[in-house]
Amino acid sequence: MEAWSPLMQGQLLDNETLQEIAEKHGKTTAQVILRWDLQNGVITIPKSTKEHRIIANADVFNFELTKEDMEKIDALNENHRVGPDPDNFDF
Repeated sequence: MEAWSPLMQGQLLDNETLQEIAEKHGKTTAQVILRWDLQNGVITIPKSTKEHRIIANADVFNFELTKEDMEKIDALNENHRVGPDPDNFDF
């Protein structure tokens, strides 16, 4: 499984639950989302053209989300898609 737009084009960055978890770990909201993907075995492909964001997006291997963190993030799921469905994409 892979995430083409793991940050929902920035839509998740203002989520209060994610911000609280990020603050607890001393990380950005984006890093928490990317770490959640990794801990769920999801190949994540964040896109950015900003060097500082590219560097920050790669800095997700020096912390781990707790079981409680993971459950809180799991509860946010709305099965919302951003972009085309890769299983039904007309190439």
